[in-house]
Amino acid sequence: MTEALPHPVPAKRWAYVIPVAAIMYMLAYLDRNNVSVILPYMHGDLALSNADKGLVGGVFFVGYVFLQIPAAILAQRWSARKTVLILMLAWGLAASLSGLVQTKSQFYVARFVLGLFEGGVWPAVLILLASWFPLRERARANALWMACLPLSSVLMAPLSGWMLDHASWRWVLVFQGLPPLLWAVVWWFAVADRPAQARWISRAEAGHLERALAADEAAKPRTGSGSYLDAVKQRPVLVLIGVYFFWITGFYGFNLWLPSVVKELTHDGSATEVGLLTALPFTVALIVMIANAVWSDRTGRRRQAVAVPLVVGIAALLLGQAVDGALPRMLLLCLTAAALYAPYGPFWAIPGELLRFEVVAVAMGLINALGNLGGFAGPYLVGWLTDATGSSVTGFAVLSGFLAVAVVLVALGLRPAAGPVRRPAGLTAEEGA
Repeated sequence: MTEALPHPVPAKRWAYVIPVAAIMYMLAYLDRNNVSVILPYMHGDLALSNADKGLVGGVFFVGYVFLQIPAAILAQRWSARKTVLILMLAWGLAASLSGLVQTKSQFYVARFVLGLFEGGVWPAVLILLASWFPLRERARANALWMACLPLSSVLMAPLSGWMLDHASWRWVLVFQGLPPLLWAVVWWFAVADRPAQARWISRAEAGHLERALAADEAAKPRTGSGSYLDAVKQRPVLVLIGVYFFWITGFYGFNLWLPSVVKELTHDGSATEVGLLTALPFTVALIVMIANAVWSDRTGRRRQAVAVPLVVGIAALLLGQAVDGALPRMLLLCLTAAALYAPYGPFWAIPGELLRFEVVAVAMGLINALGNLGGFAGPYLVGWLTDATGSSVTGFAVLSGFLAVAVVLVALGLRPAAGPVRRPAGLTAEEGA
C-alpha cells in the first residue's frame, strides 16, 4: 500500500525511458519491414516468386523465436539495458550484411539471422517498462513505446522509397543497418534498468515508483511455487499465445503486402510515391493505437480493447477486397492498419496483471516467441495463395479467418482472467501521467 502524496510526482520517466526505447525499436522495425518496400522493386533480382517473397518476409520470424525466452530471463535476472545493447549491435551488423547477399538462399539466411538477434529485444524492453511503470500506466507506456511500430513505417516507408529511387536495394539495406550501431551509444548512457539506478530521476519519483510497483506485486496472486513452469501452464497464458499467433498472422500478412497493394493502386507508381502513400495507413494507426491504450487504462477493459479493433479489422480487410476505386480501397487500408495496431498496448498489459514479476519475463517471452510464428505464416500464405490463384483476394480472406479466431479466443478464453486494472490504494490515475 502506498500513501497519497501531497504534490504531483515528477514524471521524467515518460521523457527519458519511452523516447529512447521507442527510437531504438523504430530502427529495429525498419530493418524488419524495409523488405516490404524493397521487394516490389527488386526487378527480378534473385529470381523471387511471390511465394519466395512471402518466405523472405516470414523466415525472419523463424529466427525470431530462439532468443525470446533467454533474453527475457537475462533482462529480468541480469540487465535489460545490457541485453538490448548487445542485441542492438548484432542486429545492426546483420541488417547491413543482408544487402550483400548474392542468392535466394543467402537472402533467406540473412533474414533468419536478423530475426534471431531482433527476437530478444521485445521481451527485454517489456521487462524494462515493467520496472518503470506501474500497472495503472502500463497500457499507455506500452502503447507509447509500441507507437514506434506504425511511426517507423510512417517515417521510413517514404525514406526507403526515396532511397530506392536513388540507389539499389542492396545499398538501401546496407545503409539502413547503420543507425542502430550509432543509437547504441545513446541507449547505454540514457537508460537504466530501474529507477534507483537512474541519475536523472529525483529521489521522490524513484521512491514513489518503487512503492507503486511493490504494491502491484503484492496485489497479484501467487502462481503455485512461483516457478516459470507454473506460470506458463496457466490457462490465460496459453490463451494469450493463441490470440497473439492468430492476430500476428493477420497483422504481418497485411503489413508485408501493403506496399504491393499500394503500388497496384498507383498503377506502378514510383518508389517515392508508393512509400509516401504507404505511410498514410500507419499514420492513422499511430493515432488510434495511442487512443485505444488511453481508453484501456482509464476503464481497465483490456479484453474489449483487444477484440473490438480486431473485429473492425476483419470487416475492413474483407470489404477492401470487394470494392473498386483507389480512394475507397485506400481508406479501407487505413482502417485495417488502425484496427490491427490498436490492440498492442492493452494486450501487453494483460500478462503483467496476471503474473508476478519473477515469472512474467518467461511468460511474455513465450507469448511473443510462439505468437510471432504467425509472422511467418501470414506473409507466406498470402504469397503462396497469390501464386496459386493469381489474385491476392484469397490470401486476405484467409488472414481475416485467422483474425476471427483471435477474436473468439479473446472473447471466450480470457473472460475469467482479464479484469479491470488494480489500482493500489492512495494512487490516482493522474499521478505520473
